[in-house]
Amino acid sequence: MNKYDNRLIMIVLLFVLVLLSLKLILKSDSNYAFVYYKNKIILEIDLRINKEYKVDGYNGEVLIEVKDKKIRVEKETSPLHICSKQGYVSDNTPIICLPNKIIIKIENKNNNLDAITNWGVIWIQKR
Repeated sequence: MNKYDNRLIMIVLLFVLVLLSLKLILKSDSNYAFVYYKNKIILEIDLRINKEYKVDGYNGEVLIEVKDKKIRVEKETSPLHICSKQGYVSDNTPIICLPNKIIIKIENKNNNLDAITNWGVIWIQKR
């Protein structure tokens, strides 16, 4: 290894550290879930409040439960009850209940873009 190899390794490590720190800085907590019926928002849920919600789906009533910043479909009217079997979700994994045409997405209320996309948009706007 020569001195240029050491410099290259240091530059790569510095670049990785900068990217990781940007990701941590720009990371936003998604404290809201949006309930869609036929691709239209029908309910906005604050995940910081433990509560149960009822919405009307295609096959009947869907009971949604929020507990400890997690959300799940507790009960629904569908043949296989796949939505309620999915359990609690706390990340950006959507709950998709096709028989009832209900989709639950955890998103940032102010902006639907993720942190990396936000950083890319800011970078492009500054140029």
